[in-house]
Amino acid sequence: MSRVLITGGASGLGAALAAQYLKRGDQVLVTDVAPNFDAPKGADYLQLNVTSDAHWDRARIWVQDMWGGLDLLINNAGIATGGRIDVEPMYEWERVIDINLLGVVRGCQTFVPMMKEAGAGHIANTASAAGLVHPPGSSSYVAVKAAVVGVSESLAYELAPWGIAVSAICPAFFRTNLASSLNGSDELMARVAAKMVNNATLTADDVAAKVVQGLDKRLLLVIPDKPARKGYLTKKYARKLYDKTQYGFGARLRAMAERTDEGR
Repeated sequence: MSRVLITGGASGLGAALAAQYLKRGDQVLVTDVAPNFDAPKGADYLQLNVTSDAHWDRARIWVQDMWGGLDLLINNAGIATGGRIDVEPMYEWERVIDINLLGVVRGCQTFVPMMKEAGAGHIANTASAAGLVHPPGSSSYVAVKAAVVGVSESLAYELAPWGIAVSAICPAFFRTNLASSLNGSDELMARVAAKMVNNATLTADDVAAKVVQGLDKRLLLVIPDKPARKGYLTKKYARKLYDKTQYGFGARLRAMAERTDEGR
């Protein structure tokens, strides 16, 4: 039986991962930013704003007092954002960095000492396929997700001598409530992203099942779906095709923006 803490566990991939681990009989602490949440049967719940050092301290104390240690930390909390470089304001960049990147760093800093003392543990950081392939029109999201992949890789090598594994979870788009939370300044990119989410064939449950399989293998890169794997392998082995695809996407974004401007 593993002891699992999941941030951003009230909805989306976090909730689906919680369901997977509960089904296996693991102990699960679901955390999210909301002060109150009706956790699934068998799970505990704790409010955790990943930008708050005080909240992380409270989570560490809870885990130590209730469980005596932690086997798996899943830094999953994050927000959907992104936009063209001349449209997305700096405060949106700062917000996504604080939540999607520094939230992961705070989680690692909080629980690595506990795992080092135990001589074992696993940290899984939710990145994105956007951390591996870098489409136009979403530079802030790409930046933080690529950084999460980089941090995960660095920590994997750093923490291995203590028996601690580190994974980066890199899914492509899947159906979730993410589309309803896209409220950045770049309305065009919000519409594009919402369409991709709504047209996705996979559900959060589908992705979570594959993620758990990858984490069981303690993979550094967990790429749980075919679209994400295709994009990653195309960039790695067919760079000309990859560049052609991304330049084409950039051209379509310009055409969409021009049509939008003409309609005003």
